[in-house]
Amino acid sequence: MTEPHITELERDIIKEILNIGLARAADSFAAIAKDKVLLKVPDITLIEVKELLNLVATYEDTHVIIQSDVKGEFNGATLMLFSDDHIVRLSEICLSMLEVQKGELTVMQESLLLEISNIITGALVTQLANILKANIYGSPPKAPKSHIADSLKGILVQHPLFQPLVFTVVTQFTHNSKSVELPLLLFFDTNTLLKMLDTIRAFELGKNNLTETD
Repeated sequence: MTEPHITELERDIIKEILNIGLARAADSFAAIAKDKVLLKVPDITLIEVKELLNLVATYEDTHVIIQSDVKGEFNGATLMLFSDDHIVRLSEICLSMLEVQKGELTVMQESLLLEISNIITGALVTQLANILKANIYGSPPKAPKSHIADSLKGILVQHPLFQPLVFTVVTQFTHNSKSVELPLLLFFDTNTLLKMLDTIRAFELGKNNLTETD
């Protein structure tokens, strides 16, 4: 498969589409966090599968990873990465827990992390579907118990030649002047990237603004 070529303008358009989805996600997340939520502009890179797995593996021993697959006309996944410190802060703020112990998650804590991932992924996917006129949906999030590479095989191994399109987003919310940052990885396979580019280029030819909302 030939490597997709993305112009700087197309990168900017994809980033803007994601930003619209992230803004919706931030509003939804703020309802749980009971405070202001900021989602930073995502970085966008094309990397080899091996690099992606190595990147994710660096977080495995230090973070709880919540995965939600993107299915339908697009093929991809989101990974939200929660460190012990993130979990403590989120438990204090969202669950009103006091003296939170680091280590093994309680049922309530795992449910909270799954819900946060569900809200953010759901808002992103809904917005992508609306803007790109695609039939896509997010699967219920899960916390893989095995190595994340095994969990991602359904996306990676079925398409061994693709270069995943990886977006890295830092979710930041502030509560009582203290910030919590949550790394989010969002990636799609090459076929999905090509579909996105086809849609964007069709709009560019038509001189329409892809990111205008009614």
